[in-house]
Amino acid sequence: MEFYEAVNKRRTVREFEQEDVPEEVLERIISAAFKAPSNDHLRDWHYIVIKDKARTAELLSIIPKGISEEDMAALIKDWALDDPLQQECYRKAVPKQYSMLFDAAAVIVPLFLQKTDILRPENISHLNGFASIWCSIENLLLAAAAEGYACDLRIPLGDESGHAGKVLGFPEEYTMPCFIGIGRPKEGSRLPKQKEINIKERIHRDRF
Repeated sequence: MEFYEAVNKRRTVREFEQEDVPEEVLERIISAAFKAPSNDHLRDWHYIVIKDKARTAELLSIIPKGISEEDMAALIKDWALDDPLQQECYRKAVPKQYSMLFDAAAVIVPLFLQKTDILRPENISHLNGFASIWCSIENLLLAAAAEGYACDLRIPLGDESGHAGKVLGFPEEYTMPCFIGIGRPKEGSRLPKQKEINIKERIHRDRF
């Protein structure tokens, strides 16, 4: 698949076919993730791939399996989600936070070595490792699209990272930025409409 086609095809998917992703495909996708720029040139990243459903259930047991209409309305109000398209995206995404990962062919957990407290950085340079892993993750998302697969993503809340560390056994000095579900998009599933952006209005020449 040509690069810009992969960029345009990349969408967050939360419903998957019951189809495996072959190991050689996963290795190509994760290999692409390691081609991303690294702040320290060491690429001290690891990717844990979970396919075993019992382990997946244990990993995700801390994630809520749904949300009531009342709680959804309160979330939209508390987070000041005023845009109708934004509201629609959240209404479709939030109730599927468990199922979108459990039903995926695999859950991928990225890890990066974090030497300072990411929540209390002394300066912006202390976030370089955090920035680099997200470059790596974007490569992964685009590579998955190029292979004909799709991904979803959840940022861990509360003690989800600590729970994942216990279930998966990764060292405490590594930080988990997200859960990623990957699989073949379910045929006929509807994707939320994306907000149209006029790129000419977002590009500024020489100054804002």
